[in-house]
Amino acid sequence: MSDYLKMTKEELNAEKETLLKRFEEYKSMGLNLDMSRGKPCKEQLDLSMGLLDDPDYTVDGIDLRNYGILEGIPSCRKLFGDLLGVDMKNILIGPNASLSLMFDYIAQCYSHGACGGTPWSKLPEVKFLCPVPGYDRHFTILEYFNIKMINVDMKDDGPDMDAVEELIKDESVKGMFCVPKYSNPQGITYTDEVVERIAALKPAAKDFKIIWDNAYCIHEIYDEGDTLLNIFDVLPKYGNDDMVIEVCSTSKMTFPGAGISALAASDNNIADIKKRLNCQTISYDKMNQYRHVAFFEKVGGIAKHMKKHADIMRPKFEMVLAHLEKELGGKNIASWIKPRGGYFISLDVMNGCAKRVGELCKEAGVTLTNVGATYPYGLDPDDKNIRIAPSLPPVKELDLAAQILCVSVQLAAAEKLLNG
Repeated sequence: MSDYLKMTKEELNAEKETLLKRFEEYKSMGLNLDMSRGKPCKEQLDLSMGLLDDPDYTVDGIDLRNYGILEGIPSCRKLFGDLLGVDMKNILIGPNASLSLMFDYIAQCYSHGACGGTPWSKLPEVKFLCPVPGYDRHFTILEYFNIKMINVDMKDDGPDMDAVEELIKDESVKGMFCVPKYSNPQGITYTDEVVERIAALKPAAKDFKIIWDNAYCIHEIYDEGDTLLNIFDVLPKYGNDDMVIEVCSTSKMTFPGAGISALAASDNNIADIKKRLNCQTISYDKMNQYRHVAFFEKVGGIAKHMKKHADIMRPKFEMVLAHLEKELGGKNIASWIKPRGGYFISLDVMNGCAKRVGELCKEAGVTLTNVGATYPYGLDPDDKNIRIAPSLPPVKELDLAAQILCVSVQLAAAEKLLNG
């Protein structure tokens, strides 16, 4: 394999011509391949069809078809309490997606404050820390409320904690979004040391909140998956019980758009959120809550169910990673992390080339996540990060899409080096 940075101009021109021939061959196929979002594929969705079996709708003396039970049915709260390692009294069951829980909580802080604090809307400026590359929907929520986003670089073990500890000395910094296990898009799991440092934070803002978006808490690809330290076990050591709001959902366990979500938080936060919920809803979908409890009991639990997902996902991830290694390894034009779970592969290409890679892929019929989406305001300062979502395409299509991506990365790098 040739290091592009060591090639002569003549060698680069020859390489570019070879790549252009391959690219034109792919382009002539008239493809329409989608790797833009982390959607489960048909085979994954088929695993959950048992949800549609009719269960008993009277459980624990509760008629699930009627109003009431604001916090969610006990059996569902216990299910998520066991999953997240917290007491069920500290669990609230929400609507179909954790995104709604996060949006609603930020809206609550914005309009009424957090646990009696000043509403953020009445402050001259509100800032949030955003580990980058990160999840575009987090950035969209903050942008909607005109909350200023501050980039914090991700390291191999989690966010740059030296930077975080310095930035929180500013009282206008009110929080941070985190995807602590199999981060979106890099697939990094925060180490115990990083979780400990987050739990020990002493922010200037007394109403500082960490949104702990544990979206991939049990989304392993391999049996020997990563282990995340339970932050709720650590927070009391530092008197920070109220600092973290954790969310997760079944969106990528059962049916996206028809799942259930859960929020875990301290006693004070739960009481504060329930005040708002009493005005917002009578109850969420208890029938769906019980459908999920009954289904997971029937299939032997969430962990067994998710192993079936892993069996579908693993070959797809390994195929993409094999193409990256074969085509891009040793060429000094790209780097990536091999995740052990989650839904994405994060690819860093040569600085200044990501948008061009996106253009080339689109021209050849491959749709990627919008380049720049993994950074606040859609602005990747180095124009280098590309989020790959291998889950949705069938294996044959994914194989082609990965080849086109690799050729596009090489072609963009050759163009940049030649145009110097």
